[in-house]
Amino acid sequence: MRLAVRDERWPIAGAFTIARGSKTQAHVVVCEIEADGAKGRGECVPYARYGETVDGVLAEIESYRAAIEAGAGPQTLMPAGAARNAIDCALWDLQAKQTGVRAHVRAGRARLDPVKTCYTISLAEPEVMADQARAAARRPMLKLKIGGPDDLERVEAVRGAAPKTRLVVDANEALAFEDLRRLAPEFARLGVLLIEQPLKVGEDEALEGYASPVMLCADEGLHTLKDLAVCAKRYGAVNIKLDKTGGLTEALALAGQAREMGLEIMAGCMVATSLAIAPAMIIAQGAAFVDLDGPLLLMKDREPGLKFDGSLIYPPEPELWG
Repeated sequence: MRLAVRDERWPIAGAFTIARGSKTQAHVVVCEIEADGAKGRGECVPYARYGETVDGVLAEIESYRAAIEAGAGPQTLMPAGAARNAIDCALWDLQAKQTGVRAHVRAGRARLDPVKTCYTISLAEPEVMADQARAAARRPMLKLKIGGPDDLERVEAVRGAAPKTRLVVDANEALAFEDLRRLAPEFARLGVLLIEQPLKVGEDEALEGYASPVMLCADEGLHTLKDLAVCAKRYGAVNIKLDKTGGLTEALALAGQAREMGLEIMAGCMVATSLAIAPAMIIAQGAAFVDLDGPLLLMKDREPGLKFDGSLIYPPEPELWG
């Protein structure tokens, strides 16, 4: 096998803003693995929240080059994270190309169905978020980034601008427990279905025993199977992202165990191209919440990419992935 790796920059349409900051481009790492005339590809997004950088991920992948090219599996070599995700997904794609058996079939699904994704409204002043929501009011579900003193006004403004759409709120660890207890009943009144990661990781033990009127979802606090037991005590749903799990292999195991424990699944993503989203489509099958709108937030996607019809995402063609 031959491994190639590179970074790419994909401009975002406008800016993507959450409680921790804003960015104007998706800086991704692409891994390609060739063997016997077939090529598999995977894409990841290094995330500073977890101490990752593009240069660091590139160096990490290079450090495992010899082992990967010799046929070693990344699950036994590498820690969970973006670098392992790119390699793991490239190997899934490579095997699909070599055998002619689609990745979703190997993952235990006879077919992939289209799914409807959330559409993200970036953190901004209430009137700005309302304008964004009004333009997207026909989408079936909007995901609102919050994280400041005007959070209730933000959600009220969006609800007024998009009265029929379903709403998810994502705090990205920005709330204190008292904020959550104050806001959750108001969010329930406004029809919010889910609140993602309201408290900082390490402070969310306070959620144990708290009967939230809106379902709570673990995101930053959930990476791999080892985190699941603790999350199940605090949350009713888990956001599974391949860049956190370190690839599709761990994500499938995590989703299966979470379902057995009675947790709802959100299939999530970073802001990335269709190459990163394609493997997550397998996790999205049957998920209660799908947040795979990364390519919709870019100025342009890679070609070939996923087919979007509004918020409906169609399964990837083999030329893209899997």
